[in-house]
Amino acid sequence: MPDDSRGPRLPKIYRRLFERYGPQGWWPGGGQQLDVVFGAILTQSAAWTNVEKAIYALKKSGCWSLEAVHQRPQEELAGIIRSCGYFNAKAKKLKAFARHVVCHYGGDLAAFLGKPLGPLREELLSIHGIGHETADDILVYAAGQPSFVIDTYTRRILDRIGLAPETRKADYHGYQAMFQDNLPRDVSLFNEYHALLDEHAKVACAKTPRCSGCCLQDICATGQGG
Repeated sequence: MPDDSRGPRLPKIYRRLFERYGPQGWWPGGGQQLDVVFGAILTQSAAWTNVEKAIYALKKSGCWSLEAVHQRPQEELAGIIRSCGYFNAKAKKLKAFARHVVCHYGGDLAAFLGKPLGPLREELLSIHGIGHETADDILVYAAGQPSFVIDTYTRRILDRIGLAPETRKADYHGYQAMFQDNLPRDVSLFNEYHALLDEHAKVACAKTPRCSGCCLQDICATGQGG
């Protein structure tokens, strides 16, 4: 059931963020399915500028396909993506994803991502290195399916505003349910809302909040507290 204490505030927050920042046009760096999948894996614990260097290196080395990643030795792949950090672990994750799609779908990424949301999300989570946030990035930005992405920025903003889920529900699913139970299941809305929250976290709601002039200050517990 929708959370009546939080539901009405989420559309208001969205409207204010959209009015302040405008459309974000995400996914950063392009919205092709392979770009999103590789980018979602490479951006784990990494700045996007370093991910862009890794993506450029993959393309330059002729390693910009699932088949190429599947065939390339893991050590070589790790060397190619060194700029994005945790390169050994991420090479293993890229190869696990590529192997899954090559072995089960003949390398047809569109066929894999064309599955219904529920089964697709579960299958994504079964692949080594794909956690909830990465799975939802892929669902929204590559598969075009409405599964709200929860990241560190989203948690920070909701916590500061005073919209954190109850303690017993304050896990990934608790935060995600707030959005999915109280907003229309619209992939464009989920796409834009997540991008706007990330932009707001960079501009105003940073690790040390810059509350002066914040478009949410009057409805934010932290902002009202000074």
